[in-house]
Amino acid sequence: MNINVRSIHFDADVKLIAFIQDKLVKLDQFHDNILGGDVFLRLDHDSANRENKVVEIRLAVPGRDHFAKRQAKSFEEAAIDAVEALRSQVERAKERLRRA
Repeated sequence: MNINVRSIHFDADVKLIAFIQDKLVKLDQFHDNILGGDVFLRLDHDSANRENKVVEIRLAVPGRDHFAKRQAKSFEEAAIDAVEALRSQVERAKERLRRA
């Protein structure tokens, strides 16, 4: 699976990129035909709450792309939440393929 990680208006740490790639590679267990993914890391301007780390992930799967966007206090937490959302989307899509 080809994973592109882009950080918008800042430079992401190598450890963060490796962490996200590691989490996304595990989605191959749930669907065989995942072609790749695009990850966007962004900082929102949030003065009071400080949950300003945003992770957007788009998975390319034949027939339909899957997308998840999560916001949290850390990029790792937001990435875990987004990958979990994608896992459930991928599982539902694979179940639909089995029925068809």
